Amino acid sequence: MAQSKNMARLSEDMRRELIAVIGGMKDPRVQGLVTVLRVELAPDLSSAKVFVSKLGEGGAAEAASALNRAAGHVRSEIAKRMHIRKAPEFRFVADEGAAYAAHIGEILSELKEDKL
Repeated sequence: MAQSKNMARLSEDMRRELIAVIGGMKDPRVQGLVTVLRVELAPDLSSAKVFVSKLGEGGAAEAASALNRAAGHVRSEIAKRMHIRKAPEFRFVADEGAAYAAHIGEILSELKEDKL
């Protein structure tokens, strides 16, 4: 039980630091409203899957590919900021959940208007 609480706390701290690091990047594909939704850490802390979302043009897939190219830089910055000896290898994954939810809401509102 204590192990899962520590992992949850570590992943949340890492999420906050990732938001700060990504916000400071100068890559135009990453600039804008890029949000880190969640971080899934491996039990041995060797790797982490980071789910990102982006509002606006370009989408999350382009931002995720740009972040995967800069994963080494992000890893070193996280190690410095969190004062850890070995940071996990980050794999950024596009999460289109917010766009999908907006699309479903749009469809439901159209159905409601047609019914009235």
